[in-house]
Amino acid sequence: MNSRERFFAMLDGRPVDSLVLMPITMMYAADQAGVRYGDYAADHRVLVEAQIVTAEKFDLDYVSCISDPGREAADCGAVVKFFPDQPPAIDEQQARLADKIELARLRAPDPLGGGRMHDRVRAAALFKERVGYSKVIEGWVEGPCAEAADLRGINSLMMDFIDDPAFVQDLFAFVIEMELRFARAQIEAGADIIGVGDAAASLVGPRIYEEIVWPWEKRLVDGLHALGARVRLHICGNTSRILDGMGKLGCAIVDLDLASMADGRAKMGPDQILLGNIHPVHVVKNGTPEAVTAAIAACHRECAPRFIVGAGCEVPRGTPAENMMALTRYAREHRP
Repeated sequence: MNSRERFFAMLDGRPVDSLVLMPITMMYAADQAGVRYGDYAADHRVLVEAQIVTAEKFDLDYVSCISDPGREAADCGAVVKFFPDQPPAIDEQQARLADKIELARLRAPDPLGGGRMHDRVRAAALFKERVGYSKVIEGWVEGPCAEAADLRGINSLMMDFIDDPAFVQDLFAFVIEMELRFARAQIEAGADIIGVGDAAASLVGPRIYEEIVWPWEKRLVDGLHALGARVRLHICGNTSRILDGMGKLGCAIVDLDLASMADGRAKMGPDQILLGNIHPVHVVKNGTPEAVTAAIAACHRECAPRFIVGAGCEVPRGTPAENMMALTRYAREHRP
């Protein structure tokens, strides 16, 4: 079974030869290929090569177009700062929608218009050419809460939930339209699955999540399904208070970061595939191979059989190769 066959068999509930292995690697992948992260985030060719090098070295089952959350915002005109060997950063002091009136004038960028979104689409196409029949290709879009925070500024958005919920609804509607266009372009280029990163959603309370955020996440997930894509949801941080809603979105895969895997299984039921969730720094980077093995085995026990091996969030730069290999060995030596 190759990685692509294993992944789709797992999703469809068919027998597989081993667990699926899908840790997020970005800066770690750049380091494996010996390239600067600024180049990784700016040039799809560098990203693709680094992802393939890392996937082959550690026998990962997928490659990913993810690099940073600033692609959509940059193409919307946000001020994004670039660095030689660090991820790009959105300048919230000059938020694109610091003035809410600007939303009425903002138009969704063309994902094939030559900007940063287009570079990600080109990554999906190059992955299709290079590994499309052996590895799963993951595209990526921002979720409604995360992208709204990128455009408006995280602090302003959190106040808007209370002070101007109608504006938040309008902003989310803009985001969903833009992200579905972006996802369509990636799918048509070769992406098999679309990751949705909605980190800011972990910062709102359960009432705001259920009443405002969740309905728009659901529209995004349903729209991605209509495009023919499987969906992976990744919400960084402690999502313990919103696990019920996350499980009702209908995503093929739900990543858990700081929430308990046992709670995730209890709240989301036996059919939801869960990914994670050993601590990226304390265990993956700073632990021993034995500690990594013990931690991922505990996750497996809590989540079997619908379980994918990975860390809670991105594998940190500086993680020892032997710790990554511990993840690989566990995945290849175990079945669901």
